[in-house]
Amino acid sequence: MTTFAELGLSDALVSTLSGLGYDEPTPIQAQAIPLLLAGRDVIAQAQTGTGKTAAFALPMIERVTDALVVQALVLAPTRELAVQVAEAIHRYGRHRSLRVLPIYGGQPIERQLRGLAQGTQVVVGTPGRVLDHLKRGSLRFDHLRMVVLDEADEMLDMGFAEELEAILQLTPTERQTALFSATLPPAVQNLTLRYTRQPVRVSIAAEQLTTPRIRQTYYEVLARDKLDALCRVLDAEMPQLAIVFCRTRQEADDIGERLQGRGYAAESLHGDLSQAARDRVMRRFREGQLDVLVATDVAARGLDIAEVSHVINYDVPTDPESYVHRIGRTGRAGREGVAITFITPRERRMLQIIERVTRTRIERCQMPTLADVAARRRSALVDQLRTAMADPALAGYTTLVDELAGTGDLRTVAAAALKLLLNEDQTDQVDTITRLDPPPAERPQRERSERSARSPRTKADTRSERVERTMVRLQINLGRNDQIRPADIVGAIANESGLPGRSIGEIEIRARTSVVEVPRRAAQQVLQALNRTTLRGQRVRAVLLAEAAVAA
Repeated sequence: MTTFAELGLSDALVSTLSGLGYDEPTPIQAQAIPLLLAGRDVIAQAQTGTGKTAAFALPMIERVTDALVVQALVLAPTRELAVQVAEAIHRYGRHRSLRVLPIYGGQPIERQLRGLAQGTQVVVGTPGRVLDHLKRGSLRFDHLRMVVLDEADEMLDMGFAEELEAILQLTPTERQTALFSATLPPAVQNLTLRYTRQPVRVSIAAEQLTTPRIRQTYYEVLARDKLDALCRVLDAEMPQLAIVFCRTRQEADDIGERLQGRGYAAESLHGDLSQAARDRVMRRFREGQLDVLVATDVAARGLDIAEVSHVINYDVPTDPESYVHRIGRTGRAGREGVAITFITPRERRMLQIIERVTRTRIERCQMPTLADVAARRRSALVDQLRTAMADPALAGYTTLVDELAGTGDLRTVAAAALKLLLNEDQTDQVDTITRLDPPPAERPQRERSERSARSPRTKADTRSERVERTMVRLQINLGRNDQIRPADIVGAIANESGLPGRSIGEIEIRARTSVVEVPRRAAQQVLQALNRTTLRGQRVRAVLLAEAAVAA
């Protein structure tokens, strides 16, 4: 088995890697590192999540001298990837105290100008900002020895071809060039022909491309049911961290807001956000303050967070390469991951194309029922209880158990405690997903039963009656003009009344008021809690909607 020392890395760097928990190189690292150490140009086909950053960063650290001049340049398609690569190089090279400077749009350029003026050995940047500094004269390539194009295919897809050409033409002829790309379309191959010298091409095996540690499944749903299906899957899977991919920025914002309204710790990430907002969202996601990140493809490109357990394709990717990029956000660092895709009946063909190109069978699953969700929650609670039972600090609680034992049977006491923990009321568990497409073999029987069940009433009427029986609507005297967000209302209800966020229904933010659905059984409890709290520094007045003078 190959070790980092056998690849030719210095003892100091091997020791640093060991301290970071890196025991052995990945396949792409084992192939690329010796070539780059030897000064060869390299074209590497490698998906994100295979360890490609270390594959070029480790040789770069070894070849850079102590002189505070720009000796290495890494070009990346997005700000997020540029920051992550810079952090990785700094982490790997901490035994040398390397100066690594990320430069990208959205950050004050004055800070970057100071960093370049003070001297740095490695620059990691996006093409647009790097070219801007070259034109200003604040970045010079007089001593440049190594250039890396990270995710070259994505940079070209994003329209950076002219910027890449302009930058590469300004680099020294004798430089070393490495290009890393998940795919090698003709545009990337043409780039390598013009700007590399006798390159060696390396790649990981095709069967490794889609990461066998990722369990890939799909659900077939109607477009109108996707949000309900997403919530059901999140409740059933209980992901540690999940990324939900959408096609558009507007859709990402909409889904993020609606998930917040249903009590999920979710936020959106897309290109329209300011850099400060993007940094804030990413920090919260990394620190576990968010459970769900709703993102567009470009915004999530290059995210390297090992704890992401689930990737959910709210929309089917438009091409197999995008699918590979998306699911590569999970199953990282040797962990297992789950990739779930929602498709509508019209999208079956695209799914078949993805399966054929990636040579992977994506398993069809049936949408989990409310009973499945309840069973999953109970199973998780059993695991938590077993862990808690091993905690020696239970003396205070055993005293309470002894007190309760005098008032009733211990089995009844335990059952009541579990019911409170799970917050279940089985009489209120109504399936809110109006329809999910069954397999073709099941469709005729189900359609007949639906027609019979809803005649003469429509299915929408039936659902409305169900909601009316189980949920009521409360009106709050604060709205959009008061800067109220769905997350504020969910937080107030959950914190003040104890009602869990997942039990809260739809939230509608109006100009001067807001309306929220809560379970009928908890309505008075929520009303009392809201009427003794404040939102955004203003006193809340909440009433049952039937009693309210409705305001727009």
